[in-house]
Amino acid sequence: MKTTRKGLRDGELEKDTYERLTCAECGQALKTKNDPDEVYTVRRCPDCGTEWKELR
Repeated sequence: MKTTRKGLRDGELEKDTYERLTCAECGQALKTKNDPDEVYTVRRCPDCGTEWKELR
């Protein structure tokens, strides 16, 4: 699982006009899964299921 920063650099993620992260492949805004026991938040595309982690 890549980080959101690496996904942005590789072109897998894009930011929309409101600075929300979107999947470059599907064009959908990413959903957030926040586990309180982890140091990072998982960002997931609802269409293709690809996941990225975002450090807090």
